[in-house]
Amino acid sequence: MTDNPPISPRPTEAKTPVRFNALLDLDRRWTTRLRIAERPGLARTLAILLAHSGDSWFWGAALAVVWWTGSNLWKWRVSVMLLAIVATAVVVMALKVAVRRRRPAGEWGKLYRATDPHSFPSGHAARMMMLGIVALHVGPLWLAAALALWAPLVALARVAMGVHYLSDVVGGAVLGLLMGGLTALLF
Repeated sequence: MTDNPPISPRPTEAKTPVRFNALLDLDRRWTTRLRIAERPGLARTLAILLAHSGDSWFWGAALAVVWWTGSNLWKWRVSVMLLAIVATAVVVMALKVAVRRRRPAGEWGKLYRATDPHSFPSGHAARMMMLGIVALHVGPLWLAAALALWAPLVALARVAMGVHYLSDVVGGAVLGLLMGGLTALLF
C-alpha cells in the first residue's frame, strides 16, 4: 500500500473565499454609498417612513382592519396575505439563524437591532415583494401595482437607514418572489 498525498482542492475552490470576500467588500461599499441615516433632511425623513412602512405590525394591523370591515372577497384576500406573511416570516427567521450575518453598525433602528441582530435576508424586503406577488394573484390589480413601486423603496430605505446591507435586501426580495409564487400556487 502506498501513501498518496492528500488531494488538493481544485483551483476554483481555492479561490472561492477570496471571490466571496471581494463580493462582500463590494456589498459594503455600495451599502455605504446608499446610507443616509446620519444625514438630517427630507430624504432621511422619507427613508424612515418607508423603512417603517414594511413593518410586520403595520401590515398586520392594516390587514386586520380590512378583514374586519371588508367584503367576503376582501376577507379571503387578507387571509391569504396574512398566511403568506407568517410563512415568509418563518422562512426569513430560519435563514437569519442559519446565516447569522450581523447588521451594519449604526444607531438608527435600535429596536430592530435589539430584537433581531441578524440582517440576511431582509424580512421587510421579503414581505413587501411577497405581498406584491400575492396581490398580483388574488387582486386587486391596483394594489399589486402600488406594491410593485413600494416594495423596492422599502428595501432601499432599509439600506439607507443602515439596518441592512444591499445584498440583504436583494436576498430578501428574491425570497419574497419565491414565497409569493408559492402562495400563488397554493391559493
